[in-house]
Amino acid sequence: MRLRDLREDRDLTQAKIAALLNIRQNTYSQYENGQRQIPIPLLIKLAEYYGVSVDYVLRVTDEKKPYPKAP
Repeated sequence: MRLRDLREDRDLTQAKIAALLNIRQNTYSQYENGQRQIPIPLLIKLAEYYGVSVDYVLRVTDEKKPYPKAP
């Protein structure tokens, strides 16, 4: 996943992102390092926060632009 790249590109700490997600910093670190799978609701929240698609975060695509929201 691109979680670390997205975070570092914005000069954010793991603690700041963990606070945004209302989780412990250690848990977020495990998501970044691939030791734990990130729950879908948190993945969506991060994609929205960074303004990218979930597919981009998961490295399914290199296209950052998110898809239009469903009605």
